Amino acid sequence: MKALLSSKPVLWFLFLFNLVVAAAAPFVVDGSQGVLTAVGMGVVSLGAGLSLLKGRGQGQGQGQQA
Repeated sequence: MKALLSSKPVLWFLFLFNLVVAAAAPFVVDGSQGVLTAVGMGVVSLGAGLSLLKGRGQGQGQGQQA
């Protein structure tokens, strides 16, 4: 399961999908539920984005060492 969640296509999907939902949630869902949904989805999106950046740095470092 960890290998699936750390693959680049899955991370890109999580990043983009959750970013779109976080941006749209306050307009679609009224009140505090919309705000909390946006915050939760934003946290997931940031986590996936940071994992993409971390993986990019590791991939470049390995290519230079070889």
